[in-house]
Amino acid sequence: MNITLNGAAQQTGAATLADLLTEQGFGPKVATARNGDFVPAALRDATPIAEGDRIEVVAPMQGG
Repeated sequence: MNITLNGAAQQTGAATLADLLTEQGFGPKVATARNGDFVPAALRDATPIAEGDRIEVVAPMQGG
């Protein structure tokens, strides 16, 4: 299916947000949103991915 991941068109076979993070190589310490709504880490396994979804993944940065 086709989704948008961090502003870029992407094809995925992932069924859930957790699957997508694994497929794309993201670690566990990221913040996620689906279609503009924050998704807590505890709900990623239960959050389905659908055609046309907009997914944002943000990783914390070190430094100051």
